[in-house]
Amino acid sequence: MEKEILEHGLNFNRRRFLSSMSLGIGGVALGSLLMPNLFDGTGVEEGLAPGIPHFAPKAKRVIYLFQNGAPSQQELFDYKPKLRDLFGQEIPPSVRGTQRLTGMTANQASFPLVGSFVDFKQYGESRAWISDLMPYTSKIVDDICIIKSMYTEAINHDPALTFLQTGSQQGNRPSMGSWLSYGLGNENKNLPSFTVLLSRGVGNGQGVYSKLWSNGFLDSVHQGVQFSKGEDPVLYLRDPEGMDRKDRRDMLDNISQLNELSYQEFGDPEITAKVKQYEMAYRMQTAVPEVMDLSKESDDIIKLYGPDCLVPGTFAANCLLARKLSENGVRFVQLYHQGWDQHGNLPFEIAKQAKDVDQASAALVTDLKQRGLLDETLVIWGGEFGRTSYTQGKLTTDNYGRDHHPRCFTIWMAGGGIKPGIVHGETDELGYNIASNPVHVHDFQATVLHQLGLNHEKLIFKHLGRRYRLTDVSGKVVNDIIS
Repeated sequence: MEKEILEHGLNFNRRRFLSSMSLGIGGVALGSLLMPNLFDGTGVEEGLAPGIPHFAPKAKRVIYLFQNGAPSQQELFDYKPKLRDLFGQEIPPSVRGTQRLTGMTANQASFPLVGSFVDFKQYGESRAWISDLMPYTSKIVDDICIIKSMYTEAINHDPALTFLQTGSQQGNRPSMGSWLSYGLGNENKNLPSFTVLLSRGVGNGQGVYSKLWSNGFLDSVHQGVQFSKGEDPVLYLRDPEGMDRKDRRDMLDNISQLNELSYQEFGDPEITAKVKQYEMAYRMQTAVPEVMDLSKESDDIIKLYGPDCLVPGTFAANCLLARKLSENGVRFVQLYHQGWDQHGNLPFEIAKQAKDVDQASAALVTDLKQRGLLDETLVIWGGEFGRTSYTQGKLTTDNYGRDHHPRCFTIWMAGGGIKPGIVHGETDELGYNIASNPVHVHDFQATVLHQLGLNHEKLIFKHLGRRYRLTDVSGKVVNDIIS
């Protein structure tokens, strides 16, 4: 029986299993022994069964340091001295072309070019250019792959952010973390496979919403679990007053029996998903406080991440928690750091914003590397799009802003089988168009899945008669950045 189930797993789902066995609860028990992931609530339509990669993975898990609001690449990673030479001059029509503009600058009478207010230097064996705003990142330049040729179609924050996280500019689709949970299952049965941490910087903060870590049409066990900075990092996890662990266990057992009866009658996969969520919450009552406890971290680690790592809710604290969650088997740890939307007053705001994240971002890579975890952990740093080479609003010698620019932006990746110490892709001399090796959002998503052993064309879920995937109907793996 086990051999038959495994051989035909491609077209085998929970309802067919129960129907063929006709053993009710006994069938459920046997099924869970033969295929532990059979009852994850994921109806496998194509590809391999959930929990089984398509091929040998180079990474086991992901930490995504999302810089919400779109960092200006011209001030951080994409060095363009020509922009300084042409300060205040109009961007040439041949460069600007017919590209779409936002409503914030479309009616400007002039589009004067502006170079970075901050200097750049070359670092490491790669001789990559890094801004003086990122001194700690400059120290790990030979551990990271800088991609300067990212691009997207979305020009406003919400659709661009949603697109990067879910593969669609509209909501109600599973996020990348949910797809990985669906495709690979859970490494640690006491912690969720997908967690979310939020922090806020000093600039104009664009909002983030729960739809960004939604399970969409996948079973709810794959939804991201948000950890907060408060006394209760996961809401409603504690037992109500007057209830002890035994009472909680008895209550869950009784609820499980009722849900099993309901499932036999209605066959709704969300019933079993709820049972799994109740059980996960019960186990998390012990596991979460242990992971959130920073008291056992050494002084060297605290110094590495900086003093803010002891302040709950800061980016530094979340980076340290991301390392702890990842090393405890959480498949996908998503950080959102808000405050990168510098339409005006950019020199002042981006300097403070970069200071918020630079040390901790570099510390995370260093920490993972010295623990022997970087090879199996893919770290990603970047925002939803880039910034224009021309100024938004008034331009002065010491102040300016930049509008949204989807046609080229920079991210970096580290670990997880990505080539270290390289720069992939280039923009033109004004930093406005991609000059070589473009990487679309779907290409980026396909590459992330590939590093975890998943073929983006086979990671599919059938919903309402259509086969969906994270990369929709496009995307190609960027093999040049894979070691």
